[in-house]
Amino acid sequence: MAKTETKAGTETALALWRAGVDAVGGYGATSRALQHLPPAPPDQIIAVGKAAGAMMRAALDRFGPVPALVVTKDGHGDDLPKHVRLIEAAHPVPDERSLTGGRALGETVAAMPPGSVLMVLVSGGASALAEDPTEGKTLADLKALNQRLLGAGLDIGAMNHERRKLSRIKGGGLLARFHGAQVQVLAISDVPGDDLAIIGSGIGSAPKQHDFAFQAQIIASNAIARDAAAAMARAQDITVLACDEALHDDLDVLARKIGPQIKAMGKGVLILGGEPTVVLPPNPGQGGRNQALALALAREIAGTSGLVVLVGGTDGSDGPTDAAGAVVDGLTWGAGAAQALAAADSGRYLDGKGALLRTGPTGTNVMDLLVALRT
Repeated sequence: MAKTETKAGTETALALWRAGVDAVGGYGATSRALQHLPPAPPDQIIAVGKAAGAMMRAALDRFGPVPALVVTKDGHGDDLPKHVRLIEAAHPVPDERSLTGGRALGETVAAMPPGSVLMVLVSGGASALAEDPTEGKTLADLKALNQRLLGAGLDIGAMNHERRKLSRIKGGGLLARFHGAQVQVLAISDVPGDDLAIIGSGIGSAPKQHDFAFQAQIIASNAIARDAAAAMARAQDITVLACDEALHDDLDVLARKIGPQIKAMGKGVLILGGEPTVVLPPNPGQGGRNQALALALAREIAGTSGLVVLVGGTDGSDGPTDAAGAVVDGLTWGAGAAQALAAADSGRYLDGKGALLRTGPTGTNVMDLLVALRT
């Protein structure tokens, strides 16, 4: 954790961030949604994404030992019942296991007989974690595409549009193989607008023409997380100065825009959500977009007292690192910070300052959450 000027301020900011994350936890969100669905168990449940393990645990607690397949990120599939087929893969760049996961999903769906009922649990991260490339495309092609997209400064909608072009299971392709009677999709949204066609590159979308009954429901989102953080703040008599989805831009543009607003804010909390974009240099260092945004904001508030800014991925991870983000204050920016930011090496610098936020997997994924607190 960060060695900030005000330990109490850091603890409060973290508590508010956790309140937001807890409100959209995969287990709780899935359990609540299932209370409003018919009690009859589906014939098969498949779950894909960073929150797949938590979502599946909730479904199996409701329905019992239904046949189940989970495709998720390394370390995110703990504590599942023994009968569950678990495939863990790499993120954000796919690996051979991602192809195993994609093929398993396709084969499972295609094998379901007429009259059967399928439940699909979808969360962010599915684009890299499960894939079945189109004819003539290889894992090397997928890796190259993802590496290029991750550093190109594109938003998630544009990135997933490109990913769908190389996939046989995205954009409705997976459910095009289903010949049963009914599909029920529960999705945790990690995209602006909560569009099922963009979440996981549309791995839970129905094809344009289909003969089965299809129902889909968004069960957790960034707005729910922000509202929960704001509710906790108000319960603690902290003034909520803003609660907006305002983090959709290049991270340096965002820092220069909202940094002065944060620096000038009065007592209270500012809660922002979204997913910043970043253009990476040819050989990026250690870190992710949340760590980079946190360090860029540290530059903007340098020398300011009584102010803490936490930026974290709600899934508990930020890029290819073990940190969710970082907690910074007016003392974080110092010698070497500018070079680290320019080299996309924010994580190494922030780690040296004791400022990284490490939470482990959270069981959800609803983009990123920023909490700026002035005490």
